[in-house]
Amino acid sequence: MKFSWQAERWRAVSLSVVGGLFMTSQQTAEAFYLPGLAPHDYKIGEKVDLQVNSLTPSLTAENKLESVLSYGFYDERFHFCRPPGGPKAAHESLGSILFGDRIYGSAFNLEMLKDSSCQMLCVQKIPGNDAAFINDKIMKGYNYNWLIDGLPAATVKIEDRLQKEFYSLGFELGSNVLGQLMPHFHNHYDITVQYHTVDSVHHRVVGVLVTPQSKHSVYSKDTTPSCDTTEPMNLHEDKDNEVVFTYSVKWEKSEKSWATRWDSYLHAMDPKIHWFSLINSVVIVVFLSAMLGLILVRTLHKDIARYNADDAEDLQEDFGWKLVHGDVFRPPQKFEYLSVIVGSGFQLFWMVLITLVIAILGFLSPSSRGSLSTAMLMLYILFGFSAGYNAAHQYHSFGGTSLRRIIVLTTLGVPGICCLLLVIINLCLMAANSSAAAPAGTLLGVIALWFVISIPLTVAGGYFGYRRKTADPPVRVNQIPRQIPDQPWYLRTIPSALMGGVLTFGAIFIELYFIMNSIWFHKVYYVFGFLFLVFIILILTTAEVTVLLTYFHLCAEDYRWHWRSVYTAGASAFYVFLYGVLFYFSRLQLASYASLIIYFGWMIIVCLLFFILTGATGFVASNFFVRRIYSAIKID
Repeated sequence: MKFSWQAERWRAVSLSVVGGLFMTSQQTAEAFYLPGLAPHDYKIGEKVDLQVNSLTPSLTAENKLESVLSYGFYDERFHFCRPPGGPKAAHESLGSILFGDRIYGSAFNLEMLKDSSCQMLCVQKIPGNDAAFINDKIMKGYNYNWLIDGLPAATVKIEDRLQKEFYSLGFELGSNVLGQLMPHFHNHYDITVQYHTVDSVHHRVVGVLVTPQSKHSVYSKDTTPSCDTTEPMNLHEDKDNEVVFTYSVKWEKSEKSWATRWDSYLHAMDPKIHWFSLINSVVIVVFLSAMLGLILVRTLHKDIARYNADDAEDLQEDFGWKLVHGDVFRPPQKFEYLSVIVGSGFQLFWMVLITLVIAILGFLSPSSRGSLSTAMLMLYILFGFSAGYNAAHQYHSFGGTSLRRIIVLTTLGVPGICCLLLVIINLCLMAANSSAAAPAGTLLGVIALWFVISIPLTVAGGYFGYRRKTADPPVRVNQIPRQIPDQPWYLRTIPSALMGGVLTFGAIFIELYFIMNSIWFHKVYYVFGFLFLVFIILILTTAEVTVLLTYFHLCAEDYRWHWRSVYTAGASAFYVFLYGVLFYFSRLQLASYASLIIYFGWMIIVCLLFFILTGATGFVASNFFVRRIYSAIKID
């Protein structure tokens, strides 16, 4: 399910329903456009800005990713040409900055419909030490990342299986193929800009292709550089290297409209895999639903009817889950931390759900870089109210009396752990001189949002949640805890959690592969329709698995279901981490400790949040199930 870029009218209708947002319209077009995403109409000869972004790693010739560090285009070690007066930073969203975008203006001079050939940018002298740095990045498959009118520069590649052309984001810093004694540094760029003519005066950019070449051009003040040479540009590490940077521009007319210009970039290697992922998840849900229905309709119905019978002989034969009715609602140990998990789980659930809905409606265009991460961050901050409300209410229902304690734990618990891990990752990025390290001002801005918006909302939510009336248990709790009999091995904490987690993980692992590829290989992820369905299936699967295992535990006269439901549901996070380890050994070959720490640091953050989301889902489902079955029986 792709973004519907051509349905601009639908966006206008959606905006009017959501309300509060302004829309801009173009007199030359019949459709409405989101602010900041309206097409730019160029006249002949008008300057078209080419912006440069950080250089990012890609797959090497061995089909491995050897680094996760990005480097700024104007890093002094690259010696790229700077515009007169120095590069000017572009306006970026918060999410774009946090996740490594560093967009600046460039020295390239492009004018609408004005072809040019062999234009010189500058001549740079690259010393041997910096030549070694550049050669290392060429060997690791680093790519240039440029932007023209919001579109990324791409190269045309052919899919092996279907033999179809598609646009691959970015283009190579250099070439390193078998048989080369040294890497070839790309210092000449053939830029092809595709345009769509709106009328006789106005034109729009609908595609950007770059073919990089390595040319050992010779330049002197008395002559112009020649781009006809076939000798490659090799950077020698034992001496200074004089490099001439040149480019050519060709304008190519296209029938693509502005609304569909992203279709060439959003290429699915095999769409059937997403359908297979969805069908696989649906089959698991149907299987679990059938088991749950069998238990609820037959076994539970029969048990409740027998427990409520007036036959004294039947009452003496009570066994299973009714025997623990006096202990099943006993507050668990460390229930304040369980309450924090429940509240934070609600916060993550609403953040993910609303983000996916916004993405499906088409509001998160890839033209607006970082919009997805910005939306997630702001929604997480705003739903701090939900975290405080649900955590305080659950804490109060367990008999907790310190509102201040639960608010402090909710406010500083999950966000504090994530912030600590992010600081460690950022320090590693700074130590590696990577441009992905977030600036101090941006980090202070995020902390300010946390203190000014999130914490007050969490406090307010905690106040109202604590004051909300709690539901009394349907049965009385015994003063003396009942002795728990020995449990079979498969119902002990670790085995039962691992069994429950693998079913939940089985519903998402295929889609997880595409998400990992998108994140680490810098590809555009756009199948939010599939992702939304997989998310709903994840929630349903987690709830059903946890209810099933909770029922089995109660039948074995083990009433400690509160934390068990969290472990059972959250165990899928363990399998996600194992998948991350498998992904590392199969697709990555990180050469530096910094890359290793960054990769596994992010995996730990993702798995922690995934554990909290699924763990809270499992607890809420089990709590509802337990209350329902014990409210249906008569207790003397």
